[in-house]
Amino acid sequence: MPSMVLRNAHILDPSEGLDLAGCLAIRDGLIAYVGEERRDAEAAAGPAAISVDAGGLLLTPGLIDMHVHFREPGNEAEETIASGALAAVAGGFTSVVAMANTEPAADNESAIIFTRRESRRAGYANVFPVGTVTAGREGRELAEMAQMARGGAVAYSDDGASVPTAGLLRRALSYAKMLGKPILEHCEDKSLLADGEVDEGYMSTSLGLGGIPGECEEIIVARDVAMARLTGGHVHIQHVSTAKAVEVIRRAKAEGIRVTAEVTPHHLALTSDCLREYDPVFKVSPPLREREDVEACRRGLKEGVIDAIATDHAPHLDDEKELEFTYAPSGMIGLETAVGVISTALVRSGLFSWAEIIPALTSRPSGILKLGRGRLAAGLPGDLTLIDPLRAWTVEPERFHSRSRNCPFRGWKLEGGAVLTVVGGAALFDPDGRAGEKSPPPH
Repeated sequence: MPSMVLRNAHILDPSEGLDLAGCLAIRDGLIAYVGEERRDAEAAAGPAAISVDAGGLLLTPGLIDMHVHFREPGNEAEETIASGALAAVAGGFTSVVAMANTEPAADNESAIIFTRRESRRAGYANVFPVGTVTAGREGRELAEMAQMARGGAVAYSDDGASVPTAGLLRRALSYAKMLGKPILEHCEDKSLLADGEVDEGYMSTSLGLGGIPGECEEIIVARDVAMARLTGGHVHIQHVSTAKAVEVIRRAKAEGIRVTAEVTPHHLALTSDCLREYDPVFKVSPPLREREDVEACRRGLKEGVIDAIATDHAPHLDDEKELEFTYAPSGMIGLETAVGVISTALVRSGLFSWAEIIPALTSRPSGILKLGRGRLAAGLPGDLTLIDPLRAWTVEPERFHSRSRNCPFRGWKLEGGAVLTVVGGAALFDPDGRAGEKSPPPH
């Protein structure tokens, strides 16, 4: 098993109260020492350990993305488990959580086991599978939730659609509560969604495109909160995008209801103004919203109303995304730009400190899903991310490791990025050769 010493690092893990200049040791794939003394770190790692000079850069728990779409099985040309896991480590993520809306949907134990097996076979980021809430994601009857839990599912979601009725969601939350797992909800009221394509307001009117009102999200969030109150189950609201939804979640948390939430980098950095040129790369579900919604999501994240940042990495092929706006699918890739966008739009701008951001990418998603990762503590898996907050780079999707290129940040000049990703003590992505190991080739 791999052993390593990272020395001369700025170690930051607010969940463990760590903010210090020091060293971290990994032995046999597990964290063995975190502290100020290099000699103690080297002793803990053992004589065969790789030694890495971190150069004073930011050393954090391995980043966790609790919402990605890897298209295997069904649409492997867009993304496979292996290519997605490689894109993850290239972006600084050591663990990702794969949604169940594959073709066929991951609605049974065998599908869950398949994802876990392909993750181990790829050997890049850890890929944790989510199972569906309903059989075939058809919204009619519950899937075999207990069997999927036995196979390794960490949560349940029909992502891409909400659980259609309150009654069915009540049953799902009750079962999931017995299994100790959350229901992850994509909140859209289909009766308001209609033929909407973009946020309803000035932009939808000026572009002549169908609008999606913020109430479309708010109504389902409120319903889901009510069902969580009724059952005592844990509902997690995915990709929050509206000020109204943030307020519903705020009130629910104040009441003590088991609700958590996530927000995407693109809903924190982009507004509906990006749609002026009808470019389908900016078409996403839920849609990009107005400035007031973006600011509300930022406040929600800062105040802990929103728990996590998750990319909703959604790959599509060029010939799909280059259709007319109405016919193009929704979704953006985000694994390889997330750290840079967060650094540039939130930290370098002065809105957040790294100490405020890191828990939303590590300990909080791990706690929501009970992954047993996301902290720098002895005995936990040796998953680490080294971030250069000043790294200047330009987004060039053609150089990405994802199989898809539908990136809304093409050409952006970013400041900040991951420069070393360590999974289980092994340096799996190191563009500068910092650990003396060769980065894996693109798929």
